[in-house]
Amino acid sequence: MEVTGVIKQVLDVEQGTSKAGKEWKKQDFVLDTGAEYNPEICFSIFGDEKVDNFLKFNNVGDNVTVEFNLSSREYNGKWFHNVGAWMVKKNTSEPETKLEEEKDDLPF
Repeated sequence: MEVTGVIKQVLDVEQGTSKAGKEWKKQDFVLDTGAEYNPEICFSIFGDEKVDNFLKFNNVGDNVTVEFNLSSREYNGKWFHNVGAWMVKKNTSEPETKLEEEKDDLPF
């Protein structure tokens, strides 16, 4: 899935060690899609390299396109949802160039 919007907030990096002893890192950020209803979506980025790249190339106020997956899982009778971003691309807007029409002095 894919959505475009403006980065509204970058939350603090979370990190720790799994039960298996592996280090992990997670970054959450909020995107304002500009939609009429529920315009804000909180995405999670998981993994050292992805988090470092996100922090290096993206800032609050940037217009970006986020490619993501939705997932849900049940734990003790409750459902938990995750919106996992796997690619964040900064949108660059290049000024449009309009070619001027050649004016012809002919009346028709």
